[in-house]
Amino acid sequence: MKQWDIFCRVIDNFGDIGVCWRLACGLAAREQSVRLWVDDASALAWMAPKGCAGVQVMVWQPDAPMPQDERPGDVVIEAFGCEIDPSWIAIKSIANCADNITGKSQTGFKKPVWINLEYLSAEPYAERTHGLRSPVMSGSAQGMEKWFYYPGFRAGTGGLIREADVQTQAMTAASAERRISLFCYEPSALAQLLGQLACGQKPSQLIVMQGRAQAAVKAGVLRKNGLSPLWNLRSMLFIQEQSLLPQPHYDALLKSCDLNFVRGEDSLVRAIWAGQAFVWQIYLQDDGAHAAKLEAFLDWLEAPPDLREFHLVWNGLSQAQLPAMDLPAWSACVKTARARLLAQSDLVTQLLDFVEEKRNLAIR
Repeated sequence: MKQWDIFCRVIDNFGDIGVCWRLACGLAAREQSVRLWVDDASALAWMAPKGCAGVQVMVWQPDAPMPQDERPGDVVIEAFGCEIDPSWIAIKSIANCADNITGKSQTGFKKPVWINLEYLSAEPYAERTHGLRSPVMSGSAQGMEKWFYYPGFRAGTGGLIREADVQTQAMTAASAERRISLFCYEPSALAQLLGQLACGQKPSQLIVMQGRAQAAVKAGVLRKNGLSPLWNLRSMLFIQEQSLLPQPHYDALLKSCDLNFVRGEDSLVRAIWAGQAFVWQIYLQDDGAHAAKLEAFLDWLEAPPDLREFHLVWNGLSQAQLPAMDLPAWSACVKTARARLLAQSDLVTQLLDFVEEKRNLAIR
């Protein structure tokens, strides 16, 4: 069993801590001891109200020195570009070196394996740079090294977080209406979607997640009412507000729906594992890099033309109208992509092997 330290800085959404919590729990399930250091753990109150055996949540103040009574574990992970005090990483190496000099340790020592866990991408650079070494050339940690770890969709990357029961299907009763979950930012095409569902030939239950999605839907409904108070005259669209759910309950919700609108990184991966049709709203980047990232993902997904166009409109990359939904074809596409991923090794398995390899290299 190894001691893992995972560092997570919460910026403005739940994706970072969501991924880090799943990773921590996945490692704990493999009999690893994990400390999750996070600057804002408030989301865990609803995301993981029961906690997880083997995972200890630690308060992290990024701009303050690390607690003097805590030393780094066998593995230190900086998630998604967060940076920790390098002098803290160097503590263990210095202490172990001193032990060697004094004769307290005769078998050598192993420096912590220091990993940069990067954002998920289907772009080719993820394969090119996964596993690359980054030596520390200056400062208190000079002589140590970091390793880039890229999650990904293809062989040659670090894989995706996947639980053993990921293919277990939620039990759902047959229904004449479509169940659609909505977890989004503020897509400009949202009013279009509401109108399309209201004019559909089949009733739709739109389950809207708490937060930005609910605020966006309320604004969209106001807009539709402003255009025509009778926009949902046939009552084909039913809107249900849903409070934020613990991760297992959210995963079950995705499996129970006919279509899932997801956002960011964590819910995208869960939508893939759910095996149902989905539409992804990618996180907007000021430099426009999200466009290429989305296109690369749609290429990997082998998305049919209408699903690709729906994504482009939903993400504001096309000014066309939302195409009609072909949920059977979209769902078949997702299931085929999921089968490709299930044939690959999952992220936690690969990460454990990766760390073992690097720790063996670290013997001095």
